Amino acid sequence: MEIVPFSEIRSADLQDDAVYQGGRMGNAGDDPLPQLLNVSNSGGLRYRGSLDALELVVLTSSLRDPDWPDILDPETGVYTYCGDNKHPGRGLHETPRKGNELLRRIFDLAHSGVEGRRQVPPILIFGNTGEWRDVVFLGLAVPGTADLRASEDLVAIWKISEGKRFQNYRARFSVLDVPVLDRNWLSDIIEGNSHSSNAPTIWSDWIDSGQARSLLATRSIEYRTKAEQIPHNSDERAIPECIHSYFASDPHGFERCAAALAKLLLPDIAAIDLTKPSRDGGRDAIGQLRIGNGPSAILVDFALEAKCYKLTSGVGVREMSRLISRLRHRQLDTLKNLRFDSGSRPPMAEPGKWAFGGNAPQRGGNTR
Repeated sequence: MEIVPFSEIRSADLQDDAVYQGGRMGNAGDDPLPQLLNVSNSGGLRYRGSLDALELVVLTSSLRDPDWPDILDPETGVYTYCGDNKHPGRGLHETPRKGNELLRRIFDLAHSGVEGRRQVPPILIFGNTGEWRDVVFLGLAVPGTADLRASEDLVAIWKISEGKRFQNYRARFSVLDVPVLDRNWLSDIIEGNSHSSNAPTIWSDWIDSGQARSLLATRSIEYRTKAEQIPHNSDERAIPECIHSYFASDPHGFERCAAALAKLLLPDIAAIDLTKPSRDGGRDAIGQLRIGNGPSAILVDFALEAKCYKLTSGVGVREMSRLISRLRHRQLDTLKNLRFDSGSRPPMAEPGKWAFGGNAPQRGGNTR
């Protein structure tokens, strides 16, 4: 991983997945983004210019907020970003830093033809590394994705906190296939000229056509290693350990917990029902998973089996074979594993993710 020291970032290019170090003085001046891009030194959403004439938008995130998860999917190039109305008491667009109003405007412009897209500023995405104020550059993005309609890429969702309902935005961006942003273009942006000759061709092509060429990255292995699946520190281990200790004497109770977590973390589950505690045919729950969007979506049956195991015990070949053998004709035959990963792999992993995948089981692994 490329690491750019704080003393050099004023003249540095922006490279995907490179780390840009902050200072080590222990104050707000350590923030590398003001030095790197001449933006403010606080906030998850920062910008140059005004809401009516945006020059640059910078999105930053810890990537670890369980209530409002910002997620980069490196395989599809889609970045999901949650707005800044994260607590009750305000209207959707009434946040102090006007972050949600900014999101509304740039998505409206992105869907307003060539002239509208020319007013969309460069959008740069960064994730916090967890070390001092260091950040990692995740890419140059544009509003929207190839598989979502204009009414679907920016949606207001309801949540409840402190017994009160409120709304916040969930925005979807496409990260462009631009591995390096030249410092000359960054300097042009700071001077108010993002459409200079130094602008990346792929970004200019999106403005002209509305078609984003995303950065797609295929996984190099078909399954995650044991080290990738288990927590890395005591704070992360506390979550699965708490769940295990609570249900250790009540495995049937864990089945309900597993089903609830699956629904929470896989929003495309249309229905899920628990089976009887005994004589359940080797399946703890059955349900339907929605594949696709809109009228063309289809529902596929799936089976869920919950194992309340310690972190030191993995789901092996026998358990996986037993689950696969219970799948019936026309059911989801790509279901190989149901796992709970409470760890994280900064900066792009999604903590606490339940997943149905084609992962081959390993003896001694720690799949959940």
